[in-house]
Amino acid sequence: MRFSSFLVLALLTPAFTQAQDESSRSVAGGGISASGWTGKVDASEAKAGKTINDAKFAQEGGGIHVTTGPEGTYWKSADKASGDYTVKATFNEPKFMNLNTHPHPYGIVIGGSGMGTDDQKYLYCAAYGNGNFIVRGFGPAAFQMNGRRGEANAAVHKAAAVGEPVTQEIAMSVKGGNVSCSINGTVVATYPVGDVVAAGKLPSTDGAYGLRFGHNTEVIVTGFSMTKH
Repeated sequence: MRFSSFLVLALLTPAFTQAQDESSRSVAGGGISASGWTGKVDASEAKAGKTINDAKFAQEGGGIHVTTGPEGTYWKSADKASGDYTVKATFNEPKFMNLNTHPHPYGIVIGGSGMGTDDQKYLYCAAYGNGNFIVRGFGPAAFQMNGRRGEANAAVHKAAAVGEPVTQEIAMSVKGGNVSCSINGTVVATYPVGDVVAAGKLPSTDGAYGLRFGHNTEVIVTGFSMTKH
């Protein structure tokens, strides 16, 4: 009996196919109820029929409780940053991978333009509860700054196990001609502004700032703020 190499791989590694086949769920009672915030799901999610109402973004005490659903980005229309600045927040994933089959990221967005349109552009840095992080941009097309799946860094906290809590403090800064991402107090990536402001990338590091979440993820965000330098 003959098997294709792909079929053999699928039979030997069911987790691989499960991860690839994981689709975005719809969250009961979804929508944005935190005052002043708006959001947009990724184009691939919209193509699959998902909207921002399939995820839940709600004010809860002193923080924001986010449950996805489709992956997407959230921001306040009035929130803009320019020049040198830092945007930061603390992300608490109370039960690592409780809604997914593999780790999904969450993090900070900066340099947003055309937000809410099909031509929106921004840069984000996000952490995974397995110790990885990713820096990625959206322009006319997505552009990877540290690889399609990101990379590991000792500064990124790891959950003790599936279902256990994990917390990340994430900050993105524009300062002195560079863009950097810090996680849990350690700079994990730095790029010259010219590497992110270019044709097919961002028009500027000035613009909207906000939050981004992968699909099928539950996170509580506190301490979201922007500071000028």
